[in-house]
Amino acid sequence: MENVKPDLTTKIASLTLKNPVMTASGTFGYGEEYADFIELQRLGAIVVKGLSYKPKKGNPPPRLIETPCGILNSIGLQNIGVETFIKEKLPFLRNLQIPVIVNFFGDSISEYIKTAEALSGVKGIDALEMNISCPNKEAQWCIFGTDARTMREVIEAVRRVTNLPLIVKLTPNVTDIALMAKIAEDSGADAVSLINTITGMAVDIIQRKPLLANVTGGLSGPAIRPIAVRMVWEVCKAIKIPVIGMGGITTYKDALEFLIVGAKAVAVGTANFFNPRATIEIIQGIENFLLENNISHINQVIGSIKL
Repeated sequence: MENVKPDLTTKIASLTLKNPVMTASGTFGYGEEYADFIELQRLGAIVVKGLSYKPKKGNPPPRLIETPCGILNSIGLQNIGVETFIKEKLPFLRNLQIPVIVNFFGDSISEYIKTAEALSGVKGIDALEMNISCPNKEAQWCIFGTDARTMREVIEAVRRVTNLPLIVKLTPNVTDIALMAKIAEDSGADAVSLINTITGMAVDIIQRKPLLANVTGGLSGPAIRPIAVRMVWEVCKAIKIPVIGMGGITTYKDALEFLIVGAKAVAVGTANFFNPRATIEIIQGIENFLLENNISHINQVIGSIKL
């Protein structure tokens, strides 16, 4: 008798995903760039490159450095801005029968508010992912996501101006990420995603200068996965809202680690750069794993860690 195809559907707030695999912001462009490589309809959701209210040029080069098992980047959140995204990129995304999640950021609370307002109520945008790993120009450049008071203030401000599901993307560069996740939940977040990149640095030993023009950058890729799994596990124990896990996922086995510790979905990032089909291979791998182990629904895997 042939095994019944397992059910991979999962929910993030009011969104129903056909499977738990989505793309990580900043690694998949605005979706259309990967249309020649994979069938986008098969994804659980697309998370587009982070948007600011107005276009942003980003940091000067060099701004991308390969490291052992990872990448250091200081792209500086270069993007086309909300207006151009809605006019030029969103029409393509509207034709996809999967949720479209728009990552956004600001350098002040007022910019976060303006950007969230501009994206809300726009046909084809199903949820917002709020990047709080940004410097706050109004508070001596502190990082929104590392200061509890500022983080609460900016999330509450955005929550007041949008009815879209609000996902808060947490920075790992904090002492207690579970505490920050709880603050996000209490401030109105519908879900959290983690981890964002870990701050790192690389040096040219001949010139004795930083390899990145911006000196430091964000480390991503397989090197950070064990840290990410640990942080997702801690957060899943601390909050009730859904958690999206990310950080160094390149195979279905990596993705299953995050699901087993409690993540409702996962996001694939750096792997897209060296394997454009990574997301599809991970989806198929998860399905095969469930089939081989006679598991009928992904929910039987989520949070099934044995301690």
